[in-house]
Amino acid sequence: MKRIALFGGSGRTGQQFIPKALSAGYAIRALARSPEKIPQKDPQLTVISGDVLNPEAVRAAVQGTDVVVSLFGHVKGSPAWLQTDGTKNILQAMQTGDVEKIISLSGGGLPFEKDRPKLADKLIRGLMKLFVPRVLEDAARHADVLKGSDRDWIIVRGPRLTDGPEKGDYQVGWVGVPGGTSISRADLADFLLRQVEDNTYLRQMPFVSY
Repeated sequence: MKRIALFGGSGRTGQQFIPKALSAGYAIRALARSPEKIPQKDPQLTVISGDVLNPEAVRAAVQGTDVVVSLFGHVKGSPAWLQTDGTKNILQAMQTGDVEKIISLSGGGLPFEKDRPKLADKLIRGLMKLFVPRVLEDAARHADVLKGSDRDWIIVRGPRLTDGPEKGDYQVGWVGVPGGTSISRADLADFLLRQVEDNTYLRQMPFVSY
């Protein structure tokens, strides 16, 4: 049984991911600032109270696990470099605990060399640069931190996320290739979980959409 260190499990994507991972037979150690926001109860789920910006709390979550799944992101009032600094803490804990692989969630506004953005994609990125430039820059810096590490990483990118039902049918490629404009959190969680075992996209940034 593989053991997953989970960050961002209390978020809406995390809440889709946890039951899928438990049903698939994984054990989870989830770090949460508000543990009560992870309502699931399961013998294979350990919820640890703490913040991703606290290196000791991050080490406690990563200790004894086999792979990291990082789903945390900005909410109102988040520090400017939340994703970058949190990812640095996670990588440090992975090195200490000899954990090799991390799957990190980001958005389609984060560019990758294989992207072929269409007009709509360019407009979305332009709006993000205008209205949430720091969030976009934080995502880019977090990607640079992962690229500069000696760990195996996959950055999974998604477009607009919905709370719609799981379809079980989605596209995996790059922005604009083929690249749609939305995906449900349930289907995104399915792809994220598949990356725990699948190394097809190591050191790449697949874009998942309908």
